Amino acid sequence: MKKSGILNAELSHVVAALGHGDILIIADVGLPVPHGVKCVDLAVTLGVPRFLDVLDAVLSEMCVESAFRAEEAGEIGVEIDGRVNCDLVTHEAFKLRSAGAVVVVRTGEGTPFANVGLVSGVVF
Repeated sequence: MKKSGILNAELSHVVAALGHGDILIIADVGLPVPHGVKCVDLAVTLGVPRFLDVLDAVLSEMCVESAFRAEEAGEIGVEIDGRVNCDLVTHEAFKLRSAGAVVVVRTGEGTPFANVGLVSGVVF
């Protein structure tokens, strides 16, 4: 059994399997998952797990090259490494870009527009 980091086996596997340029979406409970995109559904109840808790866990193990989020979210507290560019797009553009994701990680977050797309980088 893993002692630390992401303990959810499916999420841990998805992060480990990402290649350069792959997109991982961390989503609130209401974001539609595009057809054909894998969904790791972590939602237990409304608010559990929180978006920011899942984001922190993923960021602790994922090399992120860039990110994007909906401008409608305002300041939802998304803090990605200051060296990572986080583009603002409309919510509709966010949903369109989500169709190219490798995976959508669904949280229990009930805050509207609490979604972020993380583009995988390389560690060298």
